[in-house]
Amino acid sequence: MRKKRKIVCIVTVAFLLALVTWTVWGNTALELNSYTIASDRLPEGFDGYRIAHVSDLHNAEMGKENEKLLTMLRAAAPDIIAITGDLIDCRRTDMEVALQFTAAAMEIAPCYFVAGNHEARISGYDELKESLTEQGVVVLENQRIELTKSGEAIVLLGVNDPAFQNAFVYDEAEAVMKGKLQEFSAGGNEFTILLSHRPELFESYADNNIDLVLSGHAHGGQFRLPFVGGLLVPNQGWFPEYDAGLFTEGITKMIVSRGIGNSAFPFRFNNRPEVILVELESEGNEIR
Repeated sequence: MRKKRKIVCIVTVAFLLALVTWTVWGNTALELNSYTIASDRLPEGFDGYRIAHVSDLHNAEMGKENEKLLTMLRAAAPDIIAITGDLIDCRRTDMEVALQFTAAAMEIAPCYFVAGNHEARISGYDELKESLTEQGVVVLENQRIELTKSGEAIVLLGVNDPAFQNAFVYDEAEAVMKGKLQEFSAGGNEFTILLSHRPELFESYADNNIDLVLSGHAHGGQFRLPFVGGLLVPNQGWFPEYDAGLFTEGITKMIVSRGIGNSAFPFRFNNRPEVILVELESEGNEIR
């Protein structure tokens, strides 16, 4: 009996050590996930256009001075880098870490940034915005710009997180977002990419016929269960619909990043941090 108990204890300890080791590895093992988005609305000049999507860093550092992340971005060779909010963390804000990353990222490709709910919560957002702008990062605050290549153009939209609104009531977020996008997209028929922190507002994006949405916020559900997906997401609750990956409605396709850092929960489970690489294709209207 004593021998059996000893074996059970050894097996239990070994299992727990393996689980802890695997969980620690899973919180630092950054991975690159690629998508090809094809549309007959995309100008031929943008065929092969590559967008690296970084979200929810939350002041994390992947390697010393984020070198692991930066090496991955260099290898991806993007035309632009899209940063979709929560670059910093309002609970432990470190502007230096955030700006050190964006300065290095700008040496790889032009960077476009939209703020998330954590930027909305800090008193130093104006300082962050000013520093990003000085680096050359394009900060999109409810703005519409054109990206040009080979004499052709597509539209890039960027919206502020709803939490920036005074007297914010989350139940009104969808209506507010829909109104913003109607204003931006009025009269245009160009291929349109939207950077927006919140994936749960997907219906608003689809209602405005946005071609491609890049989003974050959900952290992949923080804890991912096999065959089920994310467990819990802010503003979506338990077993969320928009936790990670690709979603489609009509012509609108939304890619939700699992993000890189953590916030209220200090670790992830079965949910590796990720960088997303999107390659645009001008032929057909299917996703490969």
